[in-house]
Amino acid sequence: MDYLADRTKMIDASGIRKVFALAAELKDPINFSIGQPDFDVPDPIKEAAIDAIRKGFNHYSQTAGLAAVVDRLKAQVKTDYGWDNPPLMVTDGVSGGLLLAFMSLINPGDEIIIPDPYFVIYKHVINMLGGKCVYVSTYPDFKLSADKISAAVTDKTKMIILNSPANPTGAVYSEEEIKAVVDVAKQNDIIILSDEIYEEFSYDRKSLSIGSYYDKSLILKGFSKSYAMTGWRLGYATCSEALAPLMEKMLMIQQYTFVCAPTPLQMSLVEALDYDMTPYVDSYRAKRDRMYNGIKDAYDVAKPGGAFYLFVKTPQQYPNATEFVKKAITSNVLVIPGNVFSEQDTHFRISYATSDEKIDAGIEILLSLAE
Repeated sequence: MDYLADRTKMIDASGIRKVFALAAELKDPINFSIGQPDFDVPDPIKEAAIDAIRKGFNHYSQTAGLAAVVDRLKAQVKTDYGWDNPPLMVTDGVSGGLLLAFMSLINPGDEIIIPDPYFVIYKHVINMLGGKCVYVSTYPDFKLSADKISAAVTDKTKMIILNSPANPTGAVYSEEEIKAVVDVAKQNDIIILSDEIYEEFSYDRKSLSIGSYYDKSLILKGFSKSYAMTGWRLGYATCSEALAPLMEKMLMIQQYTFVCAPTPLQMSLVEALDYDMTPYVDSYRAKRDRMYNGIKDAYDVAKPGGAFYLFVKTPQQYPNATEFVKKAITSNVLVIPGNVFSEQDTHFRISYATSDEKIDAGIEILLSLAE
């Protein structure tokens, strides 16, 4: 008897987990695979969370989050986007916000336009909910094409997903690219979901938010990457009043699933939002330059504008990225094959969220693999 739900057949084990399995026998590998900062949560933010625990903030908060935190975030949203009374809720990370949004929006058969390459969660959750992913290639330079997106729109299109700065490419969309996609969305009355988890890691120009250009945008932001609190599971979702009914449904689903984001950790955001992370971002800009300059003469790679990834074309002597990754792992370097993030298997992802010493050692091995 097959007792599992049919939707479980729509997903398989994370490709990143598969890399971890292949690497299980390695000793002290050069780990370019994991997408989390190599620094720790700054001490004042840790102390704010500890203090909240000691003061008894250990119970449920309101579903939308603690009032002090929600009000603080709303004030920032009003300043950034000019929205008068933006609905806002604290979520269990951006991943939690994605699940709530997808469950609130997607009916079986709905089409979701996704620039390819893409963050892994999008595809699998959409498929589980019976939606159809419509991929729009951004190869080779990972820039948005409004013309390609427009051509992908049908009467079943429910949503366009944007992610800038992007995982896995590090692309940061320009104002011209964003405005062109907004024009397509307006013409067809389509919601845009904007995943902005890496917004602080934008190295060459400020990362622009779709919320500044379109009132039917759902904005998902988070604190996992910018403050290195990936295990704390904190993010938030916001929109203009035009999408208030969507936020109401997301809140209802949160009531019956996550309940609320971790209460004492929410309290830490009051401290975190005033903490200057510029030195950390500057350090990662230097890591980006170190990694890119180290391999650019041997590999076909677009210089990323943000996040902490490079999406690198596999050398031509390898049949695909999966085979290259296997070879890299036997050489003690962990990278992720492109088909984890894409309908193609032509590239591999490097995360340079590690020490400069590891970056230099990894560059040396990668150069040998490209000979």
